[in-house]
Parts: sequence; C-alpha cells; structure tokens
Amino acid sequence: MARIVVIGAGMGAMAAAARLAVAGHRVAVYERSGTYGGGLGRLARDGFVFDTGPGLLHLPAVYRDLFVKTGKESLEQSLEMVQVDPAARHVFADGTSFALPDASRAGVVAALDAAVGAGAGERWSELMVRAREVWDATRRPLLEEPLRPERVGPLGQDPYPAPRRRGLLRRAAPATLAQVGARELKDPRLVALLEGHALAHGLDPRTAPASATVLPYMEQTFGTWYVRGGLHGLAEALYERCRARRVEFFFGAEVVDVVEKDGRAAGVRLAGGEVVEADAVVAGVPPERLAALAPGAGEPVGPVAAGRFGVFLALRGARPPGTAHRTVVHAPDRAAELEGVFGAHGGTAHLPTVTVLRPDDAGTRPDEGHEAVTLTATVAPQGRGVDWTDAATAAAWAQRMIEAAGAVVEGLGERVLWHEVRTPADTERETGAAGGAVPAPVLAGAQGAFLRPGTATPLPGLYRVGGFAHPGGGLAHAGMSGALAAGLIVEGAGFRGSQ
Repeated sequence: MARIVVIGAGMGAMAAAARLAVAGHRVAVYERSGTYGGGLGRLARDGFVFDTGPGLLHLPAVYRDLFVKTGKESLEQSLEMVQVDPAARHVFADGTSFALPDASRAGVVAALDAAVGAGAGERWSELMVRAREVWDATRRPLLEEPLRPERVGPLGQDPYPAPRRRGLLRRAAPATLAQVGARELKDPRLVALLEGHALAHGLDPRTAPASATVLPYMEQTFGTWYVRGGLHGLAEALYERCRARRVEFFFGAEVVDVVEKDGRAAGVRLAGGEVVEADAVVAGVPPERLAALAPGAGEPVGPVAAGRFGVFLALRGARPPGTAHRTVVHAPDRAAELEGVFGAHGGTAHLPTVTVLRPDDAGTRPDEGHEAVTLTATVAPQGRGVDWTDAATAAAWAQRMIEAAGAVVEGLGERVLWHEVRTPADTERETGAAGGAVPAPVLAGAQGAFLRPGTATPLPGLYRVGGFAHPGGGLAHAGMSGALAAGLIVEGAGFRGSQ
C-alpha cells in the first residue's frame, strides 16, 4: 500500500483519489480552500442556487465508468441526472431562431432545413460525418492514453478529412475551424453555430485546427446532461465516493513545496512547515502554481486560454412551460467579438455571445413563483486589455449581458430581484489560474499547439491532473485526467490507458 498525496480537490484530483483508494493505496487530499470541486462551484442565496462553473455535462460515460470502478452505487444511483432536450436553442441577430434536439441527427437536419433553408441540415450533417472520423482517429490516443513524447508528433497532424477539391485528386490543405466553416457550411448562421462551439470552450475558431469539429460532434452524438440541483451535485457525489473509499481530506491546508528525495517526489510541505511523506504526489493545480511547487514541472503548454464571465439572476415570476434549458444568443459581430476575447490587447467594446441557462429544477429556486437564470460569456482573461477587478467595468459588462438575454427572457428587466457576477478576476482568486483562464480540451493538429502537458512530469513520482494537464479542460476531460494519473501510479510507466 503506497502513500499518495493529492494537491487540490478539483474534479480531476478527486477522480484520481477515488481510483487510487480503490486500488488499495492510502490517499490524502490537501486543499487550500475550504471546499471541494475546484472550478465546479456553487452560489446559494435566498433560496436560489447557481452553478458558478460548468452548467451542463457532456460525455457522461466518463463519470459512469468512474463510479462503476470505485463502488457499488452507479452514477445514476448517486445523483439524479437528466438529458437536456432540446440540447440548445440558438438565436441570431437577424431574427433566425432554431432549437436543436439532443442526440438526434435526423432531428438536427430537419431543424436546420426549416430555419436556415433546404440543404442546410445536410451540409451540417456531412460536416459531422467528417468530425466523426476525427473522433475515431483521436479518441484513444488523445483522450484515453497518457501523452508520451513519441505521440506528440503524430497528434500534431490534423486528422480532419477535408472534402476533395473540385477537379483535383488531392484534398485541401489543413485548415482552421473558421476556414472549414466558411468553405463547407457557407451560410453565416451555420458558421456561427460551428464557431460558437469553439468559443464556448474558450477557443478562437480563427486559430483552432479543423479537428475542433469534434466538439459539436461529441455533444450531438453523446448528448447534453444536467444534474438535478445543479452540476455541483456531481462534485458532491464524487467527494462522497472518495470519503466512502477512505480518502482523507484536509481543507484550509496549503501545499507550498513538493519535497524531493533521491531524485523523485517524496511528499509535500504545508504552509505551517509540516512535511507529509508520500510515495507519489498528484497535483491538480494550474501550471504556474505547480512550477512554484516543483520547478520545471509546471510549464504552460497549449493555446492562450480565455476567461469566463457569469451573471446569476434571481427572478420573480415562474419559468414559462416549454422554455429551453439552454439558449445561445449569438453576437451580432463575431469578428469584433473574437478580437475582443483573443486579440493581443483584449477589450470590452464588442457585444458578446451569451449562453442563457434556465433549468426546470425546483432545487434551484425558492418556489414555483421564481426562477434562477445563469448567463455566461467567454471573455478576455484578467489583464489582457481588461481589468475585471474594476467594479464599474464588471457592472457595465453584466448589464450588457442582461440586455442581450432580454431577447429570450421575456420581461427580464422587470423580473430581476438581484444579480451577482463572477469575473475572471474572481476565478483567478478562487482557483489560482493565471488571469482566471478556463482551459480548453486538447485538440489534434496545429503541430501540437493545442495539447497540454502530459500526466507524468519530469520529476519521477509527480503527476499532473485537471484541466491544465492532458487531456485538457472540461468536466469529462478532468475525469479522464484522473484515470490516467491513477493508471500510471498503479500500473507503472507501461500503462497504456483504458481498454
């Protein structure tokens, strides 16, 4: 039985802890804050409840596998999870609006044909067929196996099978996601739909490789899911699973150093000076913090990450029947939006794409006469042209998002009892991520520019988990990172991933 120290109580860290405990190891988690869940936070006030991190779950199979492998109770026995249908309603500045059914290719084709025009659905469907080839080619080496140096080169090649050029036998050269949309979808609304998936993950479609088409494919194929009471319930269930497996948690316990002995990680030093010995250390922290704890182990790798701005609205008045759980209000000027989010200087001069979450969930509101609504937008991180610590800047941006949401929430202005905001500066303070950046999932292509550091670090015995490690950001990817770390510790360097 090995002694394992886990730094941080985020989702990737707890996923690793649960698997390691089941394997017979003694696991202790040290979290500098007062709670668990990492970026999967919760805001509760006056009977209203909001997720301050992700509000929806994709690829639920990752957590189903985790719960099957770590105990008798399945994921569905541990919490109530419902499929969101329609998956999303999309609203555009020209007045076009359509709802896309969840996990239904035929339904998506019909909806797009009806709203955008005959043939629109088939063009989107053909794009998703090519995206499936990306998924088939990269699912295992990119998501389920440890990232090894010899794999970086092959994964740097974009597997997206672009259509053959008319009149030529060769295929088109590798392209960015934006180029794929313009070339293969034609209609600006379909292009916005494609680019919106990248933007929601904090990716710039102008630089993201064509393989990013896998993001809408995964959502459309494996569905969109919600946890009753909010997604933070998933963190609660995983925390309880860890405790049932006798994982020890220490909150308010800051790790300040990874202790080395004989050229490998041998434990951690806490802020009070106490040294906790260990046979292996799992670090679920941002790269900047890991670099401070263990120099040479936390180099930032991957694209420049964006931030996320949230507005949490307590509304008087009931949620109307038939309201979509998720509505995406697309920005009227995508080029200006992308420059404001990803440009060298950032800014807030643009109008944002706003995602409106309106769950039909009694657990998120004080009674049936009220509604809890969450607005989110991808924004420039703290310090890239924007000072999100400035109250006036944050208030003005929140008001802009509320006005955009007014297009889909009837009488919004008169219904607001109160609202709270979460800026990238808040994320930076709470998670330690530089600029409040929210990491994106890894992608193949672009010579490996969209990969993250591998699970194993240059220091033997020290492993990375979480969104800033392979295979990148997102709830499902965090769960995968925990499985990879546990596999390497239990089975050694020869671990090849799930079968």
